[in-house]
Amino acid sequence: MSEFVRGIIADVVVTEIFRHVDERGWLAELYREDTVGSQYRPVMSYFSMTQPDVVRGPHEHAEQADCFAFIGPSDFKIYLWDARTKSPSYMTLQIIVAGENSPKSVIIPPGVVHAYKNIGGKLGAVLNFPNRLFGGRGKTEPIDEIRHESDPNSPFVLD
Repeated sequence: MSEFVRGIIADVVVTEIFRHVDERGWLAELYREDTVGSQYRPVMSYFSMTQPDVVRGPHEHAEQADCFAFIGPSDFKIYLWDARTKSPSYMTLQIIVAGENSPKSVIIPPGVVHAYKNIGGKLGAVLNFPNRLFGGRGKTEPIDEIRHESDPNSPFVLD
């Protein structure tokens, strides 16, 4: 692949997350069925913690869409590369900063390579609400994941 250009990737959905704060703490809506298309409705969820300066990815899915919620603690730099040859934004790189200082959800469609790095200097939490079951029903199917982390010739390079 040739070099990616920076821009906005078609079909990626970035939504600001608002914290509703009161004397008890805060609450934030992470996902609403009435705000996304049915193709992105989650079928499971998971929670991960990432150490400072650690990168997860880059990888992609053939059929799965991810719906990540970056709400803190810590901040993340999210890298998206459009590797879908039929996409109007093919060969586009989109970078988003989200987390404690700018909570966001990011829906990543199949075929968009993605990675994120904890840039906030402290242990950071990420939630994901994918639209496919990891390993299929009963974890009996192949995992829908194409990993690029170990490829020294990968075009998916973080700055």
